[in-house]
Amino acid sequence: MLNITINGAEVKAQEGATYGACRLCIVEVGEGNRRRVVTSCNYPIEEGLSVHTDTKKIIGHRKLLIELILSRAPNSKTLQDLASRYGVEKVRFKNKNDDCILCGLCVRMCNEQMQSKAIGFVGRGKNLKVSTPFAKANEVCRNCGACMYICPMVEVQCRGPQTTGDLCNGCLRVTPTCVDVYDRQMCYVEDCGTCVRPGSQPAGGKSRKQKKS
Repeated sequence: MLNITINGAEVKAQEGATYGACRLCIVEVGEGNRRRVVTSCNYPIEEGLSVHTDTKKIIGHRKLLIELILSRAPNSKTLQDLASRYGVEKVRFKNKNDDCILCGLCVRMCNEQMQSKAIGFVGRGKNLKVSTPFAKANEVCRNCGACMYICPMVEVQCRGPQTTGDLCNGCLRVTPTCVDVYDRQMCYVEDCGTCVRPGSQPAGGKSRKQKKS
């Protein structure tokens, strides 16, 4: 087991393991001026690795990624919830209304959990899609429905009664104020958004002014 640090907490992880699933799992690795943004789904664990999951930069990048994915499939409740969680208030890209965001969850579910490998990615670039071999039904598929269970597109649409655009935002949360003070999110369990109040000391630590003194 290797020793790594995630948001200041020391943890142990298996060598070569990864800690994510898609582009939204981007993180910063390293310290100081040597920090860089990587996709955690394909960045290998190494001894002494320092990981920062919710810095101001990462939150900004995630907002942009959520906008891009929402423009592809705005009717996904999972995506609408993510938009509200990260404070995305508008989508600046053309709406495509696709029924697949190519997240690969169904492929992983079929291959890794159900041990069927009945579906997979075919094609490249703009022609990439999820399909069965040669787009034909096959005996490997057990019609278990696991792919539909895990799919973020196969769910009740999240469209509030006051929705006028691509966003529902019925559960919108503002960006936690601690991001501007600490340059990272401090509320990992719940985005309270009130951990730092004007004229008061930030919860869980000293203010920026106090740190410099």
